[in-house]
Amino acid sequence: MRRDLPYALSGLALGVLLLGNAALAPDAGTVRAIDVALVLVMAVAVAACRRYPVVALGVVTAAMLAVHVRVHPGVSAAFPVLGVVYVAAWRGRRSVAALASLVFLGAFLARDISVAPAGRPGQLIAERTALLLGWFVAANVAGLVAGQRRAYLAQVEQRAIDAERTREEMALRRAGEERLRIARDLHDSLTHSISVIKVQAGIAVHLARKHGEEPSAALLAIQEASGAAMRELRATLDVLRSPSDGDRVGLARVGELAERTRAAGVPVHVTVTGQPRDLPAEVDQAGYRVVQEALTNVARHAGPATAQIHVAYAPAQLTVSVTDDGRASPVRPVIPGVGLRGMRERVTGLGGALHADARDGGGFAVRATFPLDGPA
Repeated sequence: MRRDLPYALSGLALGVLLLGNAALAPDAGTVRAIDVALVLVMAVAVAACRRYPVVALGVVTAAMLAVHVRVHPGVSAAFPVLGVVYVAAWRGRRSVAALASLVFLGAFLARDISVAPAGRPGQLIAERTALLLGWFVAANVAGLVAGQRRAYLAQVEQRAIDAERTREEMALRRAGEERLRIARDLHDSLTHSISVIKVQAGIAVHLARKHGEEPSAALLAIQEASGAAMRELRATLDVLRSPSDGDRVGLARVGELAERTRAAGVPVHVTVTGQPRDLPAEVDQAGYRVVQEALTNVARHAGPATAQIHVAYAPAQLTVSVTDDGRASPVRPVIPGVGLRGMRERVTGLGGALHADARDGGGFAVRATFPLDGPA
């Protein structure tokens, strides 16, 4: 409706101009109620000419010819027709615009000839006809040029959209090729190394039990951690080869993380509050990775410590926190490493927030919140 408002205002302005000219012109007839009604019909048709150019052009042409025959307000009767002719040509109705121009000019000329005054009627009619002819030719040409410019701009915009789509497709294809290359490199190097660690740890455990000895907790932890690393690496390779597939980790497997950390000698307590619910895959995986990285830092840097894992489900957000009572202190600020930076990028990339800092009473705390009330 807002796009039709300028046309409606133009129709009213043309109607006022037409009635004012009819009232002031010395050779114009008396304006009656039916003439005012015709002007109002013209104004309504002009208001709708953007959406219905053919119908509006027919209505405006007929109404203005009727007003011209009844009142003879002069060339002002042609102004609404000129405007709608331009719009019709602009909207691609060139033949209709040309036909309406010829019909209006012919009827206008016929009426002038029929009521021509004595003296030099030919010169007056020729001058008025030449003036109107020039106006109508200009309106048709201007509408044609505007329509061609509009089509050209639409074509340019479509080409830009197609070019952008092509660039996106190329970027996706290159990203896919890069994922495959990374997957091959990981499979050829890292998978082999982890497999060797797992096999050697398994052999050591087997030999210890063969000699009647109980394997050490550290050896069992190495065996378990290497097996878990192999499973996660295979899942990561599956995701790299096919991003939509793969066995993605999530918060449902936090218990496994806690068990492996306990096997490495760090006591871990897990607390879940709220009603567990299905989470977006990205949020579920990010929460798991935050817990994983935080527990790794506890095992590497906290010294003798106990870790607390807290997963809190709320209707609008998910909160994952890992705290420990290790040797971190506010007096010695922690310098963020690659792990903390990766955690922050992963969390903020999903619209969440990450707080990681030393606790006032000693130890370290990592707290990540993820919004769940909208798309990640």
